[in-house]
Amino acid sequence: MAILSDLGAGILIPACAIIGIVFSLVQWVLVSRVKLSPERHSPSKNGTTEYLIEEEEGLNDHSVVHKCAEIQNAISEGATSFLFTEYQYVGIFMVAFAILIFVFLGSVEGFSTKSQPCSYNKEEMCKPALANAIFSTISFLLGGITSLVSGFLGMKIATYANARTTLEARKGVGKAFITAFRSGAVMGFLLAANGLLVLFIAINLFKVYYGNDWEGLFEAITGYGLGGSSMALFGRVGGGIYTKAADVGADLVGKVERGIPEDDPRNPAVIADNVGDNVGDIAGMGSDLFGSYAESSCAALVVASISSFGINHDLTAMFYPLIISSMGIIVCLITTLFATDFFEIKSVKEIEPALKKQLIISTVLMTAGIALVSWIALPSSFTIFNFGSQKVVKNWQLFLCVGVGLWAGLIIGFVTEYYTSNTYSPVQDVADSCRTGAATNVIFGLALGYKSVIIPIFAIAMSIFVSFSFAAMYGIAVAALGMLSTIATGLAIDAYGPISDNAGGIAEMAGMSHRIRERTDALDAAGNTTAAIGKGFAIGSAALVSLALFGAYVSRAAISTVDVLTPTVFVGLLVGAMLPYWFSAMTMRSVGSAALKMVEEVRRQFNTIPGLMEGTAKPDYATCVKISTDASIKEMIPPGALVMLTPLIVGIFFGVETLSGVLAGSLVSGVQIAISASNTGGAWDNAKKYIEAGASEHAKALGPKGSDPHKAAVIGDTIGDPLKDTSGPSLNILIKLMAVESLVFAPFFAAHGGLFFKIWK
Repeated sequence: MAILSDLGAGILIPACAIIGIVFSLVQWVLVSRVKLSPERHSPSKNGTTEYLIEEEEGLNDHSVVHKCAEIQNAISEGATSFLFTEYQYVGIFMVAFAILIFVFLGSVEGFSTKSQPCSYNKEEMCKPALANAIFSTISFLLGGITSLVSGFLGMKIATYANARTTLEARKGVGKAFITAFRSGAVMGFLLAANGLLVLFIAINLFKVYYGNDWEGLFEAITGYGLGGSSMALFGRVGGGIYTKAADVGADLVGKVERGIPEDDPRNPAVIADNVGDNVGDIAGMGSDLFGSYAESSCAALVVASISSFGINHDLTAMFYPLIISSMGIIVCLITTLFATDFFEIKSVKEIEPALKKQLIISTVLMTAGIALVSWIALPSSFTIFNFGSQKVVKNWQLFLCVGVGLWAGLIIGFVTEYYTSNTYSPVQDVADSCRTGAATNVIFGLALGYKSVIIPIFAIAMSIFVSFSFAAMYGIAVAALGMLSTIATGLAIDAYGPISDNAGGIAEMAGMSHRIRERTDALDAAGNTTAAIGKGFAIGSAALVSLALFGAYVSRAAISTVDVLTPTVFVGLLVGAMLPYWFSAMTMRSVGSAALKMVEEVRRQFNTIPGLMEGTAKPDYATCVKISTDASIKEMIPPGALVMLTPLIVGIFFGVETLSGVLAGSLVSGVQIAISASNTGGAWDNAKKYIEAGASEHAKALGPKGSDPHKAAVIGDTIGDPLKDTSGPSLNILIKLMAVESLVFAPFFAAHGGLFFKIWK
């Protein structure tokens, strides 16, 4: 038996979640101390007033603060109204899909209310299929609502913090960094703690009905992962189309054609661009990582319920995945204090190392945390379900499975950083290629993206091999959880990027001094790299999660082996490998057509509004916001339908074996495209920023802003925008979502699927 009692585990998990929520509220209170109203400066300790840069330069501080507050309000209103519109459409889908789950799963046994033999142990009696249908539907709705709330809260916090970061930049880069990072931490801890708490409460409430039928209980809980990821898909695709339509329109007309700076208030698309950062990079990314966390937990719980943990009703060992996440919250809390309280950033050069230290510190501390959890929560020896048989596993082997996932995440993060940060040669080479125009820039950028796939794939492959060798599919599920165990820190670093980006935009629009813009640009450049690292984590964990879900699906659908030489499987493999390309084509085209409308509107305003270029007339921001909103709502439906309907169509008409091929194919090709797309886009973006910053002799030779190499870099950045912020990040949801949907519907497919082959025979 484990050292930790069942009661102890039942107290530890919610306690850690509540600590996470309290910590996030404390960070929010600290951020809210930065006032968005003019304040009188009291003398400091040595009796002198702490002068702000603005006052040294003789500018009116009060008008700047008012302007910042106005701009922040416009961005917040735009983001809120878009999310409300998006959630209305998503809400309709959620209700419709919930009905579908209930009908499909309920019909497995003809809506019978009689107990049935268990799927994996026919001698035992389990709850009826109708109960599975009802509880799967409830957990789907719970997961969906938690995902939407996570995204919405993240957006609210980001729009609350952006102007405050701008104002703190007047006091120095260190103060601005702390404000942006604390705001990111609010989102990170709220999301991690809420996801854990809701899942824990759901399991305990479901247990009241299910009693000792743990197999049925944890099968019903998989709906939680499906709900989380299906909402994340619409958030990522819709938000990604919104932000990139505005970004491409603003850049092409403003920077390339008119030669005005980024985030210039004369640009009609500038508010839509800043709104987009919040709805795409924050709300979409929050829902995405919540979905990954929910699915990896569900995959681990499903496999554990048919292993010795579930058979012997060992609750503490059963909750091992949740205890890992609880430990992650405590570790991330300590790690966050290193960035905000223990060390102070004094110069621009210290920003990126401080963010990288967050990843290293959290990984090292978490390794010790996992060792402790594995020692107190697991018996020394136990068995894990392995495709029909039980495999004997030791607790130290499970520690290694989680550890290998955790460290693979760090490797993927650092490789991503190497290929997307302008500190290193790959991005500098891309910037250098701009000397001969946009074409060479595009060629170099694409080559960089393809090359950046190599090491992450080896890291994922290695972690799969090690974890499967030790603990079969359960090992892979907990390796994915290991990668996501420091999700609070990962999200804090990720959310920091868009907040800093917005802060820079507000500084430019409010007409603040060049020195402040330099500081916010430095925060933003580091944020770009950390956003790429966050996407690397999301993609790496998605690969592990979907493989674990695939294993659970194969077991639940009672497939003995997935034989690639079988025509039905091989056909599925080919079709599955094609799906990420079809999906990417849809999302890229959506961004292109929305950007086309945006470019035409921005051009129209520059050509028809007198005094716009001179700054004497105000642009019509609202029309550009409307173009982005309408386009993203309309265009997010076809890619979403492709992902949601594919498993249903394949499962119903072609059966469980063909569907297993589709899932394997989409996983293998989707991961490669997602990594290369995200890194190519990130490299182009930072190559442009490298030229704009002019920090080295090489960069100065390529600049300044408006030079031919800079224009070539802007074109590369514009091409990369939909790659890194729409197609790339959405692909990891595609591979996870199809796998978890197949798992939820597996009982129906196993009972009634394969209609085409039944007729054919």
